[in-house]
Amino acid sequence: MKYLIAEDEFDLQKSIANYLSREANICETASDFIEASEKLDLYEYDIIILDINLISGSGLDLLKTLKAHNKKSGVIIISANNSLENKLEGLDLGADDYITKPFHLAELNSRIKAVLRRGKFGGDDFIRFEEIRLDTQARTAYVDNRPISLTRKEYDLLLFFITNQDRVLSKAIIAEHLWGDDSDMLDNFDFIYVHINNLRKKLTSKTAKYIQTAYGSGYKFTAN
Repeated sequence: MKYLIAEDEFDLQKSIANYLSREANICETASDFIEASEKLDLYEYDIIILDINLISGSGLDLLKTLKAHNKKSGVIIISANNSLENKLEGLDLGADDYITKPFHLAELNSRIKAVLRRGKFGGDDFIRFEEIRLDTQARTAYVDNRPISLTRKEYDLLLFFITNQDRVLSKAIIAEHLWGDDSDMLDNFDFIYVHINNLRKKLTSKTAKYIQTAYGSGYKFTAN
């Protein structure tokens, strides 16, 4: 999963990023309103961890912009404001959860998983596509109920495909989702082909065909 942590308290920002990265998530950070706004304009995230009181602006204004542009990211507000009025405002604007500082990182992680379950996995820890099943807690994949051995990036790639089925994904979007900010430094995205080819080899001949090449555009994961 790919997260944006919009938090201007550097120590807290770093602690959250380090904790969530342990579970192989890509964690990008923004330290003020302007930086967060720029990243949200350019990139897509599975989860946005959003402080309300950002330097140079309000996190709630970012939330309004996200909803106005129909962005599908899950949003969890983290704030020192613990009044009922503040919580209701954030949730009514479209946040998926609201957690008051200080909080345990383990609790934040559990709330993130709950938002992902509701938003991306149909309320379950398992996500299914035809013969393929992913256990999102154990990060394991099965085809016809038989486990297949995937690297971290291959698992993330398969999960990204399944959660974006029937959508053409460019190499740039795939690289940016799986490698985050580092992908901006790359001269080309030819290595994506290698990862996709390796994933195809580990799937069955039938399920490998779900990964279709959209010539000149990227790849699409579809049963059609």
